[in-house]
Amino acid sequence: MQTTVDDKLLAVILGGGAGTRLFPLTLRRSKPAVPLAGKYRLIDIPVSNCINSNINRIFVLTQYNSASLNRHISRTYTFDRFRSGFVNIMAAEQTPMSKEWFQGTADAVRRSMPHLSVYRHTHVLILSGDQLYQMDYRDMFAHHERKKADITIATIPVTAEEAPAFGILKTDEEELITEFHEKPPLDKLKGKESPVPDKYAEKGRIYLASMGIYIFNKETLQEMLDERPEDNDFGKQIIPRAIKQRRVVSYAFDGYWSDIGTVRSFFEANLMLAQKYPAFDLYSPDHQLYTNPRLLPPAKIQSSYVQDSLIAEGSVIINSQISNSVIGIRSFIGNNTTIKNTVLMGADYYPWIDHSQRDPVEGPEQPGINEEAYIEGAIVDKNVSIGRRCIVKNRDQVQEGEGPNFYIRDGIVVIPKNAVIPDDTII
Repeated sequence: MQTTVDDKLLAVILGGGAGTRLFPLTLRRSKPAVPLAGKYRLIDIPVSNCINSNINRIFVLTQYNSASLNRHISRTYTFDRFRSGFVNIMAAEQTPMSKEWFQGTADAVRRSMPHLSVYRHTHVLILSGDQLYQMDYRDMFAHHERKKADITIATIPVTAEEAPAFGILKTDEEELITEFHEKPPLDKLKGKESPVPDKYAEKGRIYLASMGIYIFNKETLQEMLDERPEDNDFGKQIIPRAIKQRRVVSYAFDGYWSDIGTVRSFFEANLMLAQKYPAFDLYSPDHQLYTNPRLLPPAKIQSSYVQDSLIAEGSVIINSQISNSVIGIRSFIGNNTTIKNTVLMGADYYPWIDHSQRDPVEGPEQPGINEEAYIEGAIVDKNVSIGRRCIVKNRDQVQEGEGPNFYIRDGIVVIPKNAVIPDDTII
């Protein structure tokens, strides 16, 4: 039986910092505003999870490069006047108490508490804006109340090889968290195992990683933030201190979860969505994924071969080969082009629209992939124009590098937003 959360929970989604590990995708936008799966943005994941969990009072805390994120949220999430729901943007602001920007995740929530206190609630759900997963937060809240917890942390079992990338929690048989270790090295993992179901233990997934998803009792959150005003981060400071002072329990999540923190993780998550049986189900009727409802025509595919790919609406593909790729909205792919293992984010306008008539005015005259181009293992950001006979492929397996209108991050070639690649260019 699901717990009613409508009047109890406020959701706070952290908009993230500068997003340096996702650069150059964050050159012009914040992490939660990065496009996903051809038509969505990362912020749509936690907001949709909230809506599907009947949590309709949502705050999004923003700071860096937030203009496109603010625009997307204001266009997308408008509740009807007969409900009390909202998605409110709260940007870093100067106040009599502080003249600084947000100094970390906890500082962002601390400085937003006066705005939260205006609304009736007993608990606060804190989420990240750059993760890919489907969760019914009502189940987590029911677990929180059943365990009589002050704080509940969503966790996921990981292997020893994966553990050094996460905050690792140690629990007892009652799921009470007794220890926290921030990104422990591989040789320091002994003794940090936790009780897990047999299906995870058989795969060596015996370490519990924090997912950065928290439920706080209202009073507990305020007290933990007030006790030490210099503590600015949940994962590194607030949570380790809380484990020693409060009843903090683990909520074991049994599903797909990816932290979209790097160019490589973003690339792999997108291509996973194009697989025959993806771990994340875009087509689930029970976990709908909401986004800006653009009124675009269906994709038009002429004399082309397409395998294991997502093709977003408004796209035009002519006599080309596409495999294991994500093709974003309004993509134009010209004659005899090959695209493999690539994330093509699409465009904000069609290439045949006259420059003087289109909006936005920023960007190349004709975005899209021109004829006889070859693209493999790349991320092509929005409004990019790639000329005729261009080749984009990391043939030398470079891990980090850059050149005119391109970057290589985590071995992935990234063409930044609005870039123009001239005819016959080889990258």
